[in-house]
Amino acid sequence: MKLNAKQLRKGMGFRELGIGDRNEIYIILDNVLDTYNIGSIFRLADAVVANKIILTGGSTTPPNPRIKKASINTTEVVSWEYVESASVAIKNLQLQVENLQVVAVEQSKNSVPYDKFNYQLPLCLLVGHETDGVSQEVLDLCDGVVELPMYGVNISLNVMVSLGIVLYKTLEKADTK
Repeated sequence: MKLNAKQLRKGMGFRELGIGDRNEIYIILDNVLDTYNIGSIFRLADAVVANKIILTGGSTTPPNPRIKKASINTTEVVSWEYVESASVAIKNLQLQVENLQVVAVEQSKNSVPYDKFNYQLPLCLLVGHETDGVSQEVLDLCDGVVELPMYGVNISLNVMVSLGIVLYKTLEKADTK
């Protein structure tokens, strides 16, 4: 059953949907501050049937009216939690999920093009602060760093847009639903 925006906003059908198995994809937001980005990432997580979102640092958590509006209530169907720091979140997740591949979506000297990376499940994708990106401490804990090419004059894309592109590439390349 698919719900339209009006049904989602009213909270219709979440319990009745019986959301089944989720893809073994985890998303960590390393100090992402914009509530509209956070809400949009909940929509992305729902779209790819991700297992969980982990909000860290200064990231605002639901309930929040701007997150609710941007997420169209998908905060009700996507599992999430708050952890003080992304490094702690990674370490906790690695203890819980065997063979977890941790990949940051970030521009760095060690990054590879997002479409050339060998994504494997279970997978944890990290995105960082809209200006400062993913911290070096967190990058050091990752198995890989991927970035999107920028051909124009701007140096980066919006964090939600970048994550969306990488999530769909993950679905294409990894063994998912």
